Amino acid sequence: MRGPDAVATAAAVRNGESDARTVTEQAIARIRKLDPGLNAVVHTRFDAALAEVAAGLPDGPLHGVPLLVKDLGTEVEGLPATGGSRLFADAVAPRDSELVARYRRAGAVVLGTTNTPELGLNASTEPALFGPTRNPWSGAHSPGGSSGGSAAAVAAGMVPVAHASDGGGSIRIPAAACGLFGLKPSRGRVSPAPRPTTLSGLVSAHHAVTTTVRDSALLLDVAAGPLPGDAYAAPQPAAPFAELARRDPGRLRIGLLTELPQGPDVHPECAGAARAAALLCERLGHEIVETTARYRPADVGRTSGVLMGADLVAQIDARLDRLGRPLADDDIEPFTRVLYETYRALPAADVSRALRRAQEIGWEIGAAFDEVDVLLSPTLAQPTPLLGTLDTADPESIYRHASVHSAFTSVYNVTGMPAMSVPFGHDGEGLPLGVQFAAPLGGEGRLLALAAQLERAAPWGGPPAHPVTEGREKVSG
Repeated sequence: MRGPDAVATAAAVRNGESDARTVTEQAIARIRKLDPGLNAVVHTRFDAALAEVAAGLPDGPLHGVPLLVKDLGTEVEGLPATGGSRLFADAVAPRDSELVARYRRAGAVVLGTTNTPELGLNASTEPALFGPTRNPWSGAHSPGGSSGGSAAAVAAGMVPVAHASDGGGSIRIPAAACGLFGLKPSRGRVSPAPRPTTLSGLVSAHHAVTTTVRDSALLLDVAAGPLPGDAYAAPQPAAPFAELARRDPGRLRIGLLTELPQGPDVHPECAGAARAAALLCERLGHEIVETTARYRPADVGRTSGVLMGADLVAQIDARLDRLGRPLADDDIEPFTRVLYETYRALPAADVSRALRRAQEIGWEIGAAFDEVDVLLSPTLAQPTPLLGTLDTADPESIYRHASVHSAFTSVYNVTGMPAMSVPFGHDGEGLPLGVQFAAPLGGEGRLLALAAQLERAAPWGGPPAHPVTEGREKVSG
């Protein structure tokens, strides 16, 4: 069984049932014990964290809660900021990102950073720089990506919560693969400062992977809110997200979607999980209507690819300018190289066309919410893959497989709408399955209330204790 969640941990410290030092030392011990078998954590700051605890933590809602931060786009002062790439291997964060600063002001204890595929470009976490992260449920399988290190750490019970980010499904995919709750918030809900990523920021969002809905709501209350000058901001919620999560969602009209036009085949177990979730929703009083997708995954992929690809080129070129040298053969992985060479020759007009198409897709999906309150689908079209299936050393393999894993998720990055993966059952190998719910822009409160209702009706638990593989340490939640 996993330990207490973040809400319970903070309450125990606040009530004197435990103390921040003990909680921090226990989390450090779990990381030291469990991570050698998983490779989820890439950099640590244990001594600095204990010193911060000794000096006194802010008395906020996360007081004494240990957490980890994904090593991509969100930085922890003094730790390497590699993005999982050899090109950035010796880059060190000069200061905390705004999101990390908000975690700290809320009293959280940052213990380190987690593994990610190179620059977040894979639905599996297997970077050449640090090696693959293993799924706590089965060491032969991927934990998903690109927040795979964070998901594996939380699923194994190293920490109760971890930061994650999502540019095409990178919160929801690993949440589904590791049996966690993963909410991608609305565009503009969490400030990306100090990284000016307006193009990729249109599709990327920061939040967390958690074991409980209430943890996700609490962390979103801590993280949410624009900085003056942010390029865009999400609509303000009617109440704190923690309060919205406790409310009755009311009777919702839920559109069920289990296949995609001209999309990948959907595995019967994945479609079955969505149908089973629909039946549960119906028993809870919601109305279920069968619906069809208003988008084609390939169209969404092309649009998202241009927006993120343009930013990828800018990011790599800026790094090379700082280093004062050209790109070397071993700086980036083969798949990243293909993307870089493809998008560096992209005409400016193509970027404008992608921005226009993203808006059109938003209107097309938005029209669905004139008919339903929430859309329900599988999170993944196929069950969690084995490690090596998404091998960035083989770009053709990535192109073959990657669209399968983001077919249901990436559309909500292009539209900016919130979407969540909720654990729901297991596949034939005993690995978790996830189902996805999406809502209109600003609809996180609706999603959290529904998720909390589902969590009460069909609780999800941690992974069983079993060997990871190859004689590695036993991992227990």
